[in-house]
This record gives sequence, structure tokens and C-alpha cells, in this order.
Amino acid sequence: MLLRIPYGWLLALSVNPAKHHAAPTKIPRMVGPPRLSTHPDPDPDPDESLAENSPPPLLLSSSIPTADGFNDPATADVLLRLQLEDPSPASSPDLPPPFLDLHLHSAALRRSRYFAVLLSDRWLPATDESPDAIIRLNLTVPSVSPARSRGPFDSHVAVLRLLYTLDFSGAILSAADALEMLSIALKLLFDDCIQACVRFLEAVPWTEEEEVAVFSLIPFLQDEESRDLLARVRPEMGSDGKIPSEEMLHGLILSAVHSHPKVATVKAFVAKLLRDYPSRDTVRRVLDRAFLDNLGTVKKLLGEYASPDFRVAEDNDETEAIHRLSLHKAMVNARHLLWLVERMIELRVADMAVREWSEQAALVADLQRTFRDDAWRNIAPGLSSLVMRCTIRLANAVAAGSILAPRQVRMKLVKEWLPVLNVCRDMVSPIPSGHKMFYQEMEETFLRIISTLPMSDAKELLQQCLSFSTRNVDDCPHLISAFDFDVPVALSQQIGSIASVMALK
Repeated sequence: MLLRIPYGWLLALSVNPAKHHAAPTKIPRMVGPPRLSTHPDPDPDPDESLAENSPPPLLLSSSIPTADGFNDPATADVLLRLQLEDPSPASSPDLPPPFLDLHLHSAALRRSRYFAVLLSDRWLPATDESPDAIIRLNLTVPSVSPARSRGPFDSHVAVLRLLYTLDFSGAILSAADALEMLSIALKLLFDDCIQACVRFLEAVPWTEEEEVAVFSLIPFLQDEESRDLLARVRPEMGSDGKIPSEEMLHGLILSAVHSHPKVATVKAFVAKLLRDYPSRDTVRRVLDRAFLDNLGTVKKLLGEYASPDFRVAEDNDETEAIHRLSLHKAMVNARHLLWLVERMIELRVADMAVREWSEQAALVADLQRTFRDDAWRNIAPGLSSLVMRCTIRLANAVAAGSILAPRQVRMKLVKEWLPVLNVCRDMVSPIPSGHKMFYQEMEETFLRIISTLPMSDAKELLQQCLSFSTRNVDDCPHLISAFDFDVPVALSQQIGSIASVMALK
């Protein structure tokens, strides 16, 4: 008959047979209920029972005895059995799951608060046995672990070995090692190992899977232990009340729009980052902040250029150079403003931008004064296009319903910016027939917005609309169709009479 020896015995015999035979006989005492036999034969043959119930032998090099006494059966006073949890006990009731026996020392185990309690007099059963009796302990090892990268017992053996050596720097070599050992150290309440694993994790990069594992272990750590880990993934409020990650995102936006050697590349990167950012509220706040900053800069620079003081100032080269620079800077910031408006509309967070754009009476007045003066054409020829593109982007979003602006905001948006449209109309060169001109597109967009307003508001804006680019009834189908709905007869007659007068001009 072939005799199969349990893995724990095989390990002890294969490692140091001389010590095994020389060890004094000790009477074991169990902590916890004894294992009950599940063999159906009430009086089985001992050899057959041993052969049938023994698990497959597993060799584990990490459990080899060392000079510090780890797994030394000659001097150990504790026999710890690592029992692999059976994932499906009903599938093989006669075959116990694999286990590993380790010969350990209570003095080392007490570095773990878990073992210190088990080895205390309160938990050990009272006995009249010899003081040299072996204490038997069982420890269940999960059969499935998401963080496991090694064998089922390796990480437990590594942590138990650290109870002897405390050589954490030599044992924790990767984030995967730290995660596996940390979960075991938390279960065993091995404080020194917990601190070493946390220090290692805080200092090394993580993969996405490792970050998920870190999050799953943080609730089991004390506040002081988890503070550094949380600081890497969870923002803390700064002294100014702002979230650091929000400041970081705002800084990236500033880098994208201001003086970067590869502006297009950085803008594309920041645009993608904004699209993928998990907190839409944070994106809204940083874009609103950047929009207001750039809008304020444009207003300030245009106000300086269009101010009456500049108009009556003594004509000298220095004054002209200063104001030429102001107008050029205004155009550069208008370009940044357009990029911000496009990002806000793309992410559907442009509500504040529309509201602010509808309340720019001072900016509109400065733009009209600037555009009526031919000097700006040689300094910042693209300024009018940039400003009106901002206007049409916002107006199109409102007309399409992407931005649900209140009635007063919709009315003020059209009322404030129609005069600028009319000024820009005179600066556009004729284009071939069949091509829609830029300002005609704005006319149609404004008319679509007006069609959403109450009759009283639409009537107020009508005369401004009749000063559009078209000069007769046949050339303004967009104007007629915009008001071709069930309107009062009096308003329809007013539209017709005003249009007839315009046709005679």
C-alpha cells in the first residue's frame, strides 16, 4: 500500500529529518473545536484514511526553516495550520482542502495583536499538561483573493516570517506585494507591517487595478494611516477654500490659452481632459472662472482703446504704440475667449456665459466705437470676426436648446448684440451669389431666438431686425418666415408696412 503523507508532515521531514526525529514528544492542545472525521467507515484502516483525507502535497520554498527560528519544529511551541478555505465543500466532502503547517514561536507571534489575544491565558484552555506542550492554532486562508499574484499560502508565510525578521524593506518589493501583505496584516493586526505597507504604497505609482484595491483597504485603516493614501486620490480644501484639483485644472486651462509654444497640442489635450473629467461641477466652475477672467481683460483693453481720453490725447508715437498694443492684446484674449466658449458649449455648461454675454452694454458700446474707426483694421483685423463668432456660438446654442436661457436673457442677448451685428454688416465685402454670409447666419439665428419670445418683446425688437443686410421684401425670406405664425393682425400689418417702406429705400 502506498502511504501519502500530509503536506505538513512531508515538509517537516523533507526540511530537517534529523531534528524531526530528535524532537521530544509533546502532547498537543487545541485552540478551538477539534476537526470531526467525515469518513463513512466507523473503523477505517489508518493507512487508507490517511491516504484518502490527505490533500495534494504542495511544496513551498518560502516556509523553509531559517536561522531565526522560523518554522523550526525543534524549538517551536506553536503549530499554526494555514487551511485553504474550501470554495465548494459539497463537491468533495471526503477530501479536505489543502493546508500548510508551520512551527512557530509564541514570542514572535505576539507581535501580532491577533495572535497575542489567542495566546493569552483568557483564550487558551486550562490544562494540567506539560508546559512544553505544543499549542495548535488554525488560520483560514481565502481560496480566492483579487490582489493575489502568488500561491495561496505565500503571502501569509511572508507576513508570518516578518514577525521574526521585521525586514519590511526586503519583503515588500512592489505595490502588489504591499497590497497582498497589507490585507493579511490588517487581519492579523500586525501594526508594524501595516505601517510599512502603507508607507510603500504611498510612495510608488499604482495601476488602475491597484488603485481600486487601495480604495477597498482604506476603510480598514486608521485615519492617520490612510491620510497619505487619501491625499493622492481625494482633494483636500485649501486655506482659500478652493479644491486643489480645481486649481490644477484651472492652471491647465491657463496654460492652454496663454503663451505656450505648442498651443494647438495643449488645447487639444486640455479639451479632452475637460471632456473626461468626472466632476461636471468642477469643470463648470473652472471654465466660468476662466471665461470671466478673459472677458474682463477684453473689456478693459477695449475700454482703454475706445475711451474718449485716447481720442483727444496728444498725437505722439508713444501713445499710439500703447493703444495699438492694447487693441492687439484684446484680439488675442478674444481668441482665448472663443476657445473657452466652444468648450463650454460642447460640455453644456455655458449658462453663465450666455447670461454674462447678454449684459455687456459697455463692451458693445466700445466695440461699436472701435469698429466705426478704420484704424483698428490695420492693428487687429480679426477682432470683429472673433467677437461675433463668440456671439453666434452662444446664440446658436440658445436657439437650438442646448442652453436653456430665461426669457429676459434671450431678449437681452438679441437686443444688446444686434447693433454690433449691424456695424459689422457694413464691413463685410460682397461674396458670390448663393453663399450665405456670416452676418446673414447671425440674422437667422437672432430671428429664431426672437420667435421664442412673447409678442410684446418680439415687437420691440422688430424694427432693429428690419435694418438687417437685406433692403427689400424679396431679399428677406428669413425675416418673413420668422414671424409667419399666428400673430395678431395689427402686428402683421405693422410688419408689412415697415417692410414696404424699407423696399422703397
